[in-house]
Amino acid sequence: MAGSRFAYVRNFELPDPLLPETYMVLRIDGHAFHRRLSADHDFAKPNDERALQLMDHAARDVMNEFKDIVLAFGESDEYSFLFRKSTALYNRREAKILSTITSLFTSSYVFNWPKYLPNTPLKYCPSFDGRIILYPSPTIVRDYFSWRQADTHINNLYNTVFWALVLQGGQTTTEAHATLRSTVSSTKHEILFSQYGINYNDLPARYRKGSVLVRTEVYANATDAQSLESPSPIPPTATEVSQGSKKKKERIRTIVELLHCDIIGDDFWNARQNLLAD
Repeated sequence: MAGSRFAYVRNFELPDPLLPETYMVLRIDGHAFHRRLSADHDFAKPNDERALQLMDHAARDVMNEFKDIVLAFGESDEYSFLFRKSTALYNRREAKILSTITSLFTSSYVFNWPKYLPNTPLKYCPSFDGRIILYPSPTIVRDYFSWRQADTHINNLYNTVFWALVLQGGQTTTEAHATLRSTVSSTKHEILFSQYGINYNDLPARYRKGSVLVRTEVYANATDAQSLESPSPIPPTATEVSQGSKKKKERIRTIVELLHCDIIGDDFWNARQNLLAD
């Protein structure tokens, strides 16, 4: 930036470094998605598979761009991103990190909208807000993601029963809220099963558990893909096959994998101890 007599105004910019040696979680949340955007664009109730896939796509784009993100969890119109503890992204400047990640997620959501909702033109610009939370220990990080997944279950169970009462039971939204007021989880399960023949545990895991994005190492087997498209007229010798197999095993790449699994228990974290490593 060229110097001038006006450059003194930069002195009013305040530094905003995030505390080092802490776990950084950035959560993005859709603005007015429930009361406006989903209604204006006729999202299916209680869950719109297309809209959820679009959220996953935007989150994957963020993880592909920023390698220091080791885990993401999404539900409904929100996504949480966990950075490695030692990240020095943008010198840990809060405003820079928050604005860049949130804007990339938003632009990907808008850009890819036609791929997932091709028959539903976007009527206006959707927006997302974001916040960064710092956690001091692996235990609290795990509790944060457990909280978000528990919230996924609680909200989805309520919404599933609520929309069954409205769409299949003929109740108004006011009546459905009144029916569910003060009910416990077991009562909601009973309403679904006894009145509508729905076993909640049989619903897709995506709806009950949310979306989990993690980095996974896989073998890059380009040779096999090519052979399927244009098979060789001359079969390879045993030696060539052996040499080819060794080369394939050496070619490993990292992909962002989408899962719909439990992250409250120990199994997920024990299998991926790198997520909370220093």
